[in-house]
Amino acid sequence: MSKIAFIYPGQGAQKAGMGADFYEKSEIAKHIFDQAGEELDLDMKALCFEENEKLDLTEYTQAAMVTTCLAMTRVAESKGLKADITAGLSLGEYPAIAVAGGMNDMDAVRLVRQRGILMQNTVPAGEGAMCAVMSMDAEEIEKVTGPIDGVSIANYNCPGQIVITGKKEAVEEAAEKLKEAGARRTVMLNVSGPFHSQMLIPAGEKLAEELDRIRFHELKIPYVTNVSAEKVTDIKETSGLLTKQISSPVRWMQSMEHMIADGVDTFVEIGPGRTLEGFLRKIDRSVNVFHISQWEDVDKVCAELAESGNVMEEA
Repeated sequence: MSKIAFIYPGQGAQKAGMGADFYEKSEIAKHIFDQAGEELDLDMKALCFEENEKLDLTEYTQAAMVTTCLAMTRVAESKGLKADITAGLSLGEYPAIAVAGGMNDMDAVRLVRQRGILMQNTVPAGEGAMCAVMSMDAEEIEKVTGPIDGVSIANYNCPGQIVITGKKEAVEEAAEKLKEAGARRTVMLNVSGPFHSQMLIPAGEKLAEELDRIRFHELKIPYVTNVSAEKVTDIKETSGLLTKQISSPVRWMQSMEHMIADGVDTFVEIGPGRTLEGFLRKIDRSVNVFHISQWEDVDKVCAELAESGNVMEEA
């Protein structure tokens, strides 16, 4: 039998209109969007479905993305699709934990709303930056950036794509030196802060206070944490890991390698965009990758996976 993982994208995958077809066609999805809007006192439909400037602001993006990912997942589950393990890139780890059974959906939405506010406001605008580095491995990047104070690796996305983060001047200096050292390309990212850097440690400390208010539940299936790229089976570890995650590197490539070594051969990316599918194609082309971002994708994926035993009768 195929071993299947649900995986969730991070910030940057958001787009206007995401989840609108699910809202229109499913009472399950409609309830999640409406409930999230009530919990956060936000017009979640306008935020996710209409062209607007707020969707790309961190304090709104994260809640919108998690709401959308959870709505899509709960519809897929109602059609019989099930996962053996989950993972998510950065903020995507929150729906991954909720789907694994570790917290309820609205707690995940509330947490990322606060997480987004903390990440946006902890470092003043213009003081931090992030940069994608193409076609250079992590060891080479660490060798070049090591002597530069205030810069570190933020994301190990896939072979040939690593993101650095930190103080704006340090990141810009590192980008130039990395190009001189042989990086094919460096791209400064349009983000509002130095995410996954030591500059975000105060945000993690404040997030820990929010996590203390959450009622966690025993996991029904494991998830893989960004912090160590290892499987989590004990929910007691989750609060500490999420506190560290906000200022620690996202070990996405290592997480996928861990899951593949653990027997996962089928991945379903749930949410807008196809970023994670692209990463997986570079990590291991032998695995099966499916994607759910539109209403019609659900039945298509369920039909294709039915023979593997991962789809049960509709709930």
